[in-house]
Amino acid sequence: MTSSSAPSRKALSKIACNRLQKELAEWQLNPPSGFKHKVTDNLQRWLIEVNGAAGTLYANETYQLQVDFPEHYPMEAPQVIFAPPAPLHPHIYSNGHICLDILYDSWSPAMTVSSICISILSMLSSSTVKQRPADNDRYVKNCRSGRSPKETRWWFHDDKV
Repeated sequence: MTSSSAPSRKALSKIACNRLQKELAEWQLNPPSGFKHKVTDNLQRWLIEVNGAAGTLYANETYQLQVDFPEHYPMEAPQVIFAPPAPLHPHIYSNGHICLDILYDSWSPAMTVSSICISILSMLSSSTVKQRPADNDRYVKNCRSGRSPKETRWWFHDDKV
């Protein structure tokens, strides 16, 4: 594995492989606006380029998401992080971890990579300030051992940004 925050991964189940192949085919036909899948030979890890929406604080900025799929996707949420440098945002830590409920407690197997991307772009677009979360330094220090964001007990209390 190339990322220190990637969880140890088992091979994808047949259901996960089929679902991801279907999602990838749909993505290639109709990608979500503002996103580009970077083609690799690894179905279990997707690299996705994110372009900030026009008229927002992130307009003309480009970031990269790394999406790691667990063995039992879509029954289990993928791990989604920003590769460095992560955007300055009140819900995005400097290590790339994203505090967004659909990536954790509110995950549903009906969600797709496209729907995750749209939610992340919406979160970025609605921000009125570019800053790190107040607890960024403490959180990142506690994650130095390569802890996955899926191991964090998130507190979802602010839906204004």
